[in-house]
Amino acid sequence: MVDLTKIFGSSNDRKVKQLMGRVAKINALEPQMAALSDDQLRAKTDEFRARLAKGETLDAILNEAFAVVREAAKRVLGQRHFDVQMVGGIVLHRGGIAEMRTGEGKTLVATLPCYLNALEGKGVHLITVNDFLARLHADWMGRVYRFLGLSVGVIVNGLSQGERQKAYNSDITYGTNNEFGFDYLRDNLVYDAGEMVQRGHNFAIVDEVDSILIDEARTPLIISGPTEDRSDFYRIIDGLVKELVKDPSTFEHDEKQRQALLTEHGSEMIEEILQEAGHLAEDSAGLYDPANISVVHHVNQALRANVLYQRDKDYIVRSGEVMLIDEFTGRMMHGRRLSEGLHQAIEAKEGVDIQPENQTLASVTIQNYFRLYAKLSGMTGTAATEAQEFMDIYKMDIVEIPTNRPVQRIDEDDEVYRTEAEKNAAIVAQIEDCYRRGQPILVGTVSIEKSEHLAELLKAHTFEMDGKTVKGVPHNVLNARYHEQEAYIVADAGVPGAVTIATNMAGRGTDIQLGGNIDMRLARWRQEQEGLGIEPTREDEELQTEEFAAEIESRKAKALAAGGLYVLGTERHESRRIDNQLRGRTGRQGDPGKSKFFLSCEDDLLRIFAGDRLDAIMRTFGVQEGEAITHKWLNSAIATAQKRVEQRNYEIRKNLLKYDDVANDQRKAVFEQRKEFMDSEDLSEIIVEMRQDTVADLVQRHLPPKAYADQWDVEGLDERVQSILGLTLPIREWAAEEGIANEEIEERILKAANARAEEREQMLGAERLRQVEKNFLLQMVDLQWREHLMHLDHLRNVIGLRGYGQRDPLNEYKTEAFSLFEKLIGDLRQNVTRWIMTVEIQFTEPPAEPDPGQFTEIHVDPTTGENERALALELGGLGAGLNFQDAAARERLPLSALPEGFERTGRNAPCPCGSGKKFKHCHGVLV
Repeated sequence: MVDLTKIFGSSNDRKVKQLMGRVAKINALEPQMAALSDDQLRAKTDEFRARLAKGETLDAILNEAFAVVREAAKRVLGQRHFDVQMVGGIVLHRGGIAEMRTGEGKTLVATLPCYLNALEGKGVHLITVNDFLARLHADWMGRVYRFLGLSVGVIVNGLSQGERQKAYNSDITYGTNNEFGFDYLRDNLVYDAGEMVQRGHNFAIVDEVDSILIDEARTPLIISGPTEDRSDFYRIIDGLVKELVKDPSTFEHDEKQRQALLTEHGSEMIEEILQEAGHLAEDSAGLYDPANISVVHHVNQALRANVLYQRDKDYIVRSGEVMLIDEFTGRMMHGRRLSEGLHQAIEAKEGVDIQPENQTLASVTIQNYFRLYAKLSGMTGTAATEAQEFMDIYKMDIVEIPTNRPVQRIDEDDEVYRTEAEKNAAIVAQIEDCYRRGQPILVGTVSIEKSEHLAELLKAHTFEMDGKTVKGVPHNVLNARYHEQEAYIVADAGVPGAVTIATNMAGRGTDIQLGGNIDMRLARWRQEQEGLGIEPTREDEELQTEEFAAEIESRKAKALAAGGLYVLGTERHESRRIDNQLRGRTGRQGDPGKSKFFLSCEDDLLRIFAGDRLDAIMRTFGVQEGEAITHKWLNSAIATAQKRVEQRNYEIRKNLLKYDDVANDQRKAVFEQRKEFMDSEDLSEIIVEMRQDTVADLVQRHLPPKAYADQWDVEGLDERVQSILGLTLPIREWAAEEGIANEEIEERILKAANARAEEREQMLGAERLRQVEKNFLLQMVDLQWREHLMHLDHLRNVIGLRGYGQRDPLNEYKTEAFSLFEKLIGDLRQNVTRWIMTVEIQFTEPPAEPDPGQFTEIHVDPTTGENERALALELGGLGAGLNFQDAAARERLPLSALPEGFERTGRNAPCPCGSGKKFKHCHGVLV
């Protein structure tokens, strides 16, 4: 059969060929741009902006803009964009993913679409994998942007609110996915539009796009804060469940799956008990009504605590505290707590003090944050294996960009050993061989523990060299906690004889250049000089640059003679993409290099998918201890196993996203509505509508339209009108009038409510009441949304059980989440109306600002299970840049006292008290 791709080329080849035609037109402009002076080249920016303002499109000026950036980079950085880099820039501008091999200059490629799209003035965001690279690239590539008259900002941990606003208002903003995501969440928790930092989501370029949009996307970004104390409720539920489990017929205990579930008999019993005790929502249809989701969740957690968790086995009680026990080591896990109320349920079971839970104030998944952007693009060395996911979730197409020079890297077949000990011995022998010959070697491991174990083996290794016995092979182990140190270590990994042990993902974003990286050497030298209190002159820098360049050139020649960088993988990752990333660290820009993976039948991937079969084959063929088998068929079998794992992981992420999409639609609606409230100075019309809807709901619920008068719940209506509207009305007498309709009663109640509202307005003053209404409305939106998030979390935890009833859990979740959202809207109307109509407003001295340390930012690293933000919080202080007040904190604050003459001060004007703060942040604080 004829392979047509050899004749016509693949679809990717055709795309690249078409884009190369565009590059030829850009190249034709190079002499014209080179003839311009610096000022004339800079003036092109104003010219492009003027043309865009007159209606020209970005595509129409792309050729000229790219030619301008290329010329600027030549003058400022001494680097000229290759033609293939121009192709990558066009792909990024069009909202695709440019897959470019390591060392092909992705950082420089990004300058092209960044400049072009920044001309619109809507802002461009460039997302990197860590703070260090964000600062480095903003400074390095920023020289090009500033030369052309654009402003550059960088978002890193610990910036103040003003610094963040300035960075986001820049034409181009660098930062990490965590910083951008948390700023989005924080912006939807502030109480004044002037406190928001982001200005929209126009265009984003994601560096290492596979790492951020796939690996990081497995866990959401969460801002949480302490909840109210619900100790009594936990104890009540625990007491009820303790009585219930005395009867074995009320629950099922599956030890294998470690599950405890109520039987039908148990559900009926607990429902009856809770109903009698008044713990179920009024007017609910039963225990499993959506309004009672939280109660069901706590019952289930109390059941698990009493049936599954055993004292002195799963936990111990020490000094009045429940301490978890590690099931593998038997050690106490200090500071570890079970989530979602389970730890509190165990504390209630043991009768110790119950510590409050942390409650989610706001959350968003990485996927749904980046889908906010009008245009999204990305670049990486390895994306092709996840092409389907990028298209399905982000609608991003992948274009593989050819290398500037032919690739000379040799990828050898995997070596498979029977045991891990044999494999490690072979790895140490290979490292020793490279060290002897002066060939730099990068050793990739799948975990920190395995990298440390290999480091210990190298320290203990003894060998003969130059007639001497040497103990220990000198090596570096990457510490991924400190990105700056990590980048420096990776930059030196190409020095002859260097042995670098790293997790497969460590050091992404930093080139390994044979002989060393001159930019990193200079950066480190500058730091050393500053540490000594010396300010280097330009002449000093030039001399040092020449010295480093000569040293690096000499070292590069030695490394090339030894065969270039050797990349050794100690284990196959479950994703082919991670393995390809490791391999891609060598052979940059046409350099020679070699890569090989050393495996054993005891490695997780082989053990799970083919361990017994492989071991049997090796025994059959009589493979001796220390010998390995190598074959292309073996490589194919391993790749097939990896594909299966990748597909399974994709399905998990896809399923999680389906659930989050439900919450995301609601999140966008709430956040947009909240911003409208915040931007408006007068919300009186909305307050009037809420009052009208609340009265209509009350009447409809207690005096149903098609019911007879003797079926009306007049007493219930009277009680609700008093509690919500603060009105004492003759509703019983009205209902007793002959022939009266419920519409007439509704009109009378609404008339009385409007009259009371007018009285309160006259008492407080219209301007002050408008401020109170706005503040109450924003507070209640936050409180209701927070409670809604908690209900959705609880719903997610129990909805999977619907599958046992042959019902689709996702459809059930959508239906119930919609019901919960409708309830949120109804509760919002009712609670805002109650606050405005009944709360007594007083003016007192403003209290101290709430401690921002009570808020926690959470983004769990999927590989380690640790909160990525923990270290940043330690380094950047407790608040870590949190500069908002949550609704619960504001709810505790009274209105500030206004001395005589302060009433007419504008919200954003300086406070007359002389504090230096804005009026709204001082004596004008509204709560």
